[in-house]
Amino acid sequence: MPWFPVKKIRKQIKLLLLLVLLTCAAWLTYVHLNLVRQGRALRQRLGYGRDGEKLSGVTEGRGVRAALSTQRAEDSSESREEEQVPEGQDPNMLFPVGAGKPPPLNLTHQVPPWWEEYKGQVNLHVFEDWCGGAVGHLRRNLHFPLFPHTRTTVKKLAVSPKWKNYGLRIFGFIHPARDGDVQFSVASDDNSEFWLSPNESPAGAQLVAFVGKTGSEWTAPGEFTKFSSQVSKPKRLMASRRYYFELLHKQDDRGSDHVEVGWRAFLPGLKFEVIGSAHISLYTDESSLKMDHVAHVPQSPASHVGGRLPQEEPRADMLRPDPRDTFFLTPRVEPSSLENVLEPCAYAPTYVVKDFPIARYQGLQFVYLSFVYPNDHTRLTHMETENKCFYRESPLYLERFGFYKYMKMDREEGEEDEEEEVQRRAFLFLNPDDFLDDEDEGELLDSLEPTEASPLQSRLSAAAPGATPTPPAPPSPQDLPAPRRSRALSWANPAARPLPLFLGRALRPHAAAADQPPPKVYVTRVRPGLRAPPRALPPLSPRGPPWPPFPGVFLRPRPLPRVQLRAPPRPPRPRGRRTGGSQAPEPRPPAWAQATQGSREGQPRMLGRRAPTAASNLSSEAQPVTSFLSLSQVSRVQLPGARGEEEEADDDRARGEDADSEEAAGAPPGRWREDAIDWQRTFSVGAVDFELLRSDWNDLRCNVSGNLQLPEAEAVDVVAQYMERLNARHGGRYALLRIVNVEKRRDSARGSRFLLELELQERGAGRRRLSEYVFLRLPGAHAGDPDSDAESPEPAPAAPTRPDGRPELCRPLRLAWRQDVMVHFIVPVKNQARWVAQFLADMAALHARTDDSRFSVILVDFESEDMDVERALRSARLPRYQYLRRTGNFERSAGLQAGVDAVEDASSIVFLCDLHIHFPPNILDCIRKHCVEGKLAFAPVVMRLGCGSSPGDPHGYWEVNGFGLFGIYKSDFDRVGGMNTEEFRDQWGGEDWELLDRVLQAGLEVERLRLRNFYHHYHSKRGMWGARGRKGSRTEGP
Repeated sequence: MPWFPVKKIRKQIKLLLLLVLLTCAAWLTYVHLNLVRQGRALRQRLGYGRDGEKLSGVTEGRGVRAALSTQRAEDSSESREEEQVPEGQDPNMLFPVGAGKPPPLNLTHQVPPWWEEYKGQVNLHVFEDWCGGAVGHLRRNLHFPLFPHTRTTVKKLAVSPKWKNYGLRIFGFIHPARDGDVQFSVASDDNSEFWLSPNESPAGAQLVAFVGKTGSEWTAPGEFTKFSSQVSKPKRLMASRRYYFELLHKQDDRGSDHVEVGWRAFLPGLKFEVIGSAHISLYTDESSLKMDHVAHVPQSPASHVGGRLPQEEPRADMLRPDPRDTFFLTPRVEPSSLENVLEPCAYAPTYVVKDFPIARYQGLQFVYLSFVYPNDHTRLTHMETENKCFYRESPLYLERFGFYKYMKMDREEGEEDEEEEVQRRAFLFLNPDDFLDDEDEGELLDSLEPTEASPLQSRLSAAAPGATPTPPAPPSPQDLPAPRRSRALSWANPAARPLPLFLGRALRPHAAAADQPPPKVYVTRVRPGLRAPPRALPPLSPRGPPWPPFPGVFLRPRPLPRVQLRAPPRPPRPRGRRTGGSQAPEPRPPAWAQATQGSREGQPRMLGRRAPTAASNLSSEAQPVTSFLSLSQVSRVQLPGARGEEEEADDDRARGEDADSEEAAGAPPGRWREDAIDWQRTFSVGAVDFELLRSDWNDLRCNVSGNLQLPEAEAVDVVAQYMERLNARHGGRYALLRIVNVEKRRDSARGSRFLLELELQERGAGRRRLSEYVFLRLPGAHAGDPDSDAESPEPAPAAPTRPDGRPELCRPLRLAWRQDVMVHFIVPVKNQARWVAQFLADMAALHARTDDSRFSVILVDFESEDMDVERALRSARLPRYQYLRRTGNFERSAGLQAGVDAVEDASSIVFLCDLHIHFPPNILDCIRKHCVEGKLAFAPVVMRLGCGSSPGDPHGYWEVNGFGLFGIYKSDFDRVGGMNTEEFRDQWGGEDWELLDRVLQAGLEVERLRLRNFYHHYHSKRGMWGARGRKGSRTEGP
């Protein structure tokens, strides 16, 4: 065994330990120097930031968290800025449902060549006319990040365009002045994000600082420490390297727009300074590139993550799956096997206005809507918080009173609720003969002559139960407070009950009032004047101070006594059953006290006459008693606990009067009490179907209502008749699986046309799609000869109908659509690079999803300068395309006409299209089945998206007035004369209505339907069609 010097080692143990420590220090120094060369220096776990605060969560250079999970949980708001997933974003959102790995991101790893002359500025991309204040709103922009509206540069990281509704993407390289740890901070109004890469590659960018995440956060200029998320963790930078950065900013339509990035050395007490031109450089030079050149645009995690909305319930019902959306993929039943299922019949609807003279732009009034079953959910229910035009009520009425008139409040036995009595009556329209014309108004103001009451008023006066010929004795004037004017309807008969203010059953006349002579009535309008003093009651003469400007009713059966118009308010009536307590009933005040209290507290217990006051009879001569009918006051009883606006309108007029009366007599009991809330109130209501109130005329006033709904019983009855005939013809070969779609066009004179789309199960085969037009002929109806081209064909007798007299199904002649017809999309363009690229991408996606090659795209280019349209067409994956080049200014009519002229097949469909359209996957099928040569043209209604809205979260309205998207056979288009290129040469707007007039006059029907998921994108009009601003940038696009 070799000898081991144990004793010597024990004596020299201290020296050996020192040698080991020196060796470890030398090894660590060597490792540190190697990492420094790679840009990944070793860093300590604890550091001290500004003002000496302790930092416990410092990250290592690659952005991976070095702190423990408990430390990350304690400081989650700051730790998220070091992660790959930005704030407010679920990490699993990048993974599709059911997938085990995220989809590949098209990140930029290869950096373009960099030159020394790039220093002093950075790239700036602008996305204009996009609402919202959060960076997430910017990522939802259809063209972000490749197709900005403007490409330019900026010389420092502090930008303030003084504009609204825009988003900025600033990117380039940062060149540190020296080696060391650096902190960054961003300030903006509204939200912003600052991303930094540990090297020059955009693929490694990490979120290091941000301002807000919801769009409501903002900072003042230079306020770098308002939020903890604004300041980044220390970053080790080297002066010999450059680092890719990206700054995203979103501004809404409010505030002082600005965004700036500051930095400082990681030392206590230093302030942030804006990064200037000496430390930044371009990513690449874009000055010579066109807008369709996007290969150089960097794509980093900043431009990809967080753009999609979380997986949640769709806000719009139209976004929910529907069998209509994919039914076109089901194989269709051969039309030849359906020819003999129904007897043929002539089809000539009465609403066709062939050769009927139509005034310019009046064809809109001759377009009728179709009924749809089942519900396609095209009604924009999520937009009805702002627009309630679907309900046939006045918007002002709904805003003020809501839907209480559809509710009948439940009352307990023996309870008298006069408010509900008024609720169930409709408004009383007075006799128009009792009101004066404007020219006769002045004469009556000067001289009032008594007239006999109208028969209606005489009946109403006699109908008041309990009426007496003389008023009750009023209390003494000195014991009453000062009077106050009211706008309630009052009759001169003091003891009369309230008149029916709403139409309904009139009150039965009392026996004691049958012998009363008819009262004499004065009707007039009062001229405006000066406001009366608070204490003095104005004389009720025509030349006195003003009353509210509403037609008044003056009644004077006899000289009036001295009584008051207002009394102290009546204490609240106890309701033992409602509140749960048992209280003794109190005596009811007189009728005049109830009326005054109802006017004073804004909740009238009875709406009827108002007793005169002591000051209303200033002389021995009789003065007419004036009262006014206020719509708001009459209907206010429908809202429980609602305050009337009479007290608000008269507060400043009677404030002094109220104060003096309270000082003298004290505050009346219960005046300042809170309104009692009856939580146990119940009501009765019946099922209401507002769809039944709609008609098939083209409603141009409401742009949120969807397609008309066809009653289920009618749709099922028609389908049952057809299936009975189909199985009788083919021996039960087909079985009905479900009704996918039924469309009805109504003709009350001759019958209704139906489009049946049924999912069938064929015996010995799979599922089949049936999509055919049928005609439900009315008994005894006559139709014109479809083969006759005469201007006024004589109606021929219809074929014999069913013995029971019920309508019978038949096959309308010359009304069959073709599934294999070619569809040509014709789009005129000029300087719309980003929209042309998006349109071609959508058309290529439509081809890939439907595998339908029977369509073509025809682009008519008016010398676009921002892109090579022809090259873009060649590179797009389209089945067919045509490129037409025209010179001069943009002319939509001329461009559409040139595109139609390029189509050689007259039996194909041309679809006059717009560039900013999002198409549903079944658009080709919808166009084909609603276009029939010589019979039908198709004008689908598109939903126009609002600012900041996208197809995934649609907010907008249906374009009910627009007919610019129009599908028609080329032969029919040529027959009506085509586009009016002479009148609409240098302008557009109205050319679609003019074309519609001629299409209707040619005898064609225009099918008008709202299509699901058919959107018109919100787009900026700046830079369109060659327009330039006063101070433009180097490169601009649409």
